[in-house]
Amino acid sequence: MSETPNPSARPLPPHSLSAQDVAALRAIPLFAKLSDRALALLAGVAQVRAVARGATLFVQDEPADRFFVLLDGWVKLFRLTRDGAEAVVHVIGPAESFAEAAMFADGKFPVCAEAVTDGRVMTLTADGFARCLREDERIAFGMLGSLSLRLRDLVTQIEQLQVQPAPQRVAAFLLRFCPAGEGAASFALPFDKALVARRLGMQPETFSRALAKLRAVGVDTQGGAVTVADRGALRRFVEATVD
Repeated sequence: MSETPNPSARPLPPHSLSAQDVAALRAIPLFAKLSDRALALLAGVAQVRAVARGATLFVQDEPADRFFVLLDGWVKLFRLTRDGAEAVVHVIGPAESFAEAAMFADGKFPVCAEAVTDGRVMTLTADGFARCLREDERIAFGMLGSLSLRLRDLVTQIEQLQVQPAPQRVAAFLLRFCPAGEGAASFALPFDKALVARRLGMQPETFSRALAKLRAVGVDTQGGAVTVADRGALRRFVEATVD
């Protein structure tokens, strides 16, 4: 089954991976240890697609016959409740793969996927990926490693939701987007605060109160712009034991 039709998604030539794209793929556990030949095999069966904000990549309960690698932009994964509300499960960032497990389970997508910014996504179909597996078994080990890391991330996310108070959860989220290093830093949130709050499992007003409490550790927000006075202090705040 092809991807959900969307007029904002424009197919690009299958070999339109730039040197920067290839470097990004190398940073993903799924592709990190692959030979140049194996990576070329995957690129040969992949489709790179430009997507606009609001584009649908797949919908809940659709047959899972493909998986994705996000090259640029951000994608939210969410479930629709019986009353039509969205429950955000995860927000995918650049150089992350997603929907692998659903594809290999030979079942249906358990969530919906929607671009929350403009971006580019690489799609690999189950048939194309299977052909590559027959050519190079190291691709299978890369997939296992990728799924293991995803499970570890989900365990960490559940732990944060159950144990960490709201200010620490928000601080941990902000650290994800801080440039590497020490001292002060400034950056822009990649998507709106309402989505950030839903991703962190809290109401918008709880998120706003958490941001207000973070001023004490040097965090200031103006709209989507964030300034951190001391990244080390923010890191220590996240790692502090909750009494």
